[in-house]
Amino acid sequence: MKTISIVIPARNERAAIERTIRAIPKDELERMGYEVQILVVDNDSDDGTGELAKQAGAEVVLEPTRGYGKAYKTGFANATGEIIATADADLTYPVEEIPGFIKLLEDETLDFITTNRFAKMDKNAMSWRNKFGNSVLSFTTRLLFQIDLVDSQSGMWVFRRSILDNLVLRSNGMPLSEELKLEACHFAKCRWREMPIEYKVRIGKIKLRGWRDGLQNLFYLIRKRIAR
Repeated sequence: MKTISIVIPARNERAAIERTIRAIPKDELERMGYEVQILVVDNDSDDGTGELAKQAGAEVVLEPTRGYGKAYKTGFANATGEIIATADADLTYPVEEIPGFIKLLEDETLDFITTNRFAKMDKNAMSWRNKFGNSVLSFTTRLLFQIDLVDSQSGMWVFRRSILDNLVLRSNGMPLSEELKLEACHFAKCRWREMPIEYKVRIGKIKLRGWRDGLQNLFYLIRKRIAR
């Protein structure tokens, strides 16, 4: 049987973690012939997120060192699937579209699919500041690396686990999102597509640190261009 791991990093996401897990179309994936691992990475939560995830049917792995990139690296290391899909734990990403992305991956023999949140974004899903910051980061990505990405910061991906062996992922923070795309689409020369998705309003407290995270990501792009 084919296998897929759906990796979800989570820190203090009790408001939406159960609904996020239950929104995953596990039955549909199983009908497609996939054994499904739903893997939540509890990134030092203190609100019971991990327990709620277990109750909703997910496998939970603890990562006490905080960091978006650190959580994802732990998730990838514990993922058992031949294919890995990702989503946030706040109901922003359309996990119901995962079966369609897997079919696209198979039909077009792709290695990596990333997503474009701006194609069908709810009007209140992102502040003007974050929209501006994302546009600057995506423009810089296209300029420095010559890859046609509309949304360099999206956190929903579907990819073959085997490509991880060829990726150099150094960031333990927010830049992991852009670094993964750069490694897959530019350095490793994977067969890839960027697909439009609906992006919804976040459930729960916003953790993004605005300008600080944006500048960190910008400087990371420049360092990545100078020295991989």
